[in-house]
Amino acid sequence: MLKGISSVVSFLTIIPSRGAELDVVAKNMYLFPVAGAIIGLLIGGAGWGLSLYVQPLVVGLVLTAALVIATGVHHTDALCDFADGMMAKGTKEKKLKAMRDPAVGSAGVVTVVLYVAGMILSLSMMKGLVMLEAVLVSEMMAKFSMVLQANRGASAWEGLSSPFTQQMKNPAKLAAAAAMAIVPAVVLGGITGIIVVGATVGLSFLLLAVSNRSFGGVSGDVFGASNELVRLVSLLIFASR
Repeated sequence: MLKGISSVVSFLTIIPSRGAELDVVAKNMYLFPVAGAIIGLLIGGAGWGLSLYVQPLVVGLVLTAALVIATGVHHTDALCDFADGMMAKGTKEKKLKAMRDPAVGSAGVVTVVLYVAGMILSLSMMKGLVMLEAVLVSEMMAKFSMVLQANRGASAWEGLSSPFTQQMKNPAKLAAAAAMAIVPAVVLGGITGIIVVGATVGLSFLLLAVSNRSFGGVSGDVFGASNELVRLVSLLIFASR
């Protein structure tokens, strides 16, 4: 399990590891919430301390930058590609081509600007222990959303997402991931945590349905976009309570 945790942490962050081969990561995808907990504790803990001494907007900016940088910007880039694919008109093939195009379109730019603004705003509205709880829970649920989509979805094409959708069809692995993400969310967040869990499941299935219709399945970009959007929605829910 330690090797599995090491592999998924390395895959989801900029932390290097020799055991982060794609097949190993895919096999241990159910441990994604553990990686989310590690990220959440580190960055949420830093936010807890900063929020006691630094202006809220500065804290929001620093933590947003920390989350994007710590995860290697991969998921933020995926959000760009997903938005470009969604906004492309025409057949599934044209949408897939737009999503896979390395150039960022106007839809991707606008989406990321709104995403960053939402992150800064939500994080600036919290401080202290609430900040830590919110970041921790949002990271765990963001990672669980990818596991849930891999379990319920099929790959749009043979690529990065294929090993994950194949490995996560095991119900026991989905149950393990759900327990690791949902139990802490409810214990730490109470009613807010329950709302976040409901929002995560609902948004994950909505994005899955949209991806099936637009692209014919899920992809690495769909997983990454779901991670970012679930994180943002979770933080907004905590900020609004």
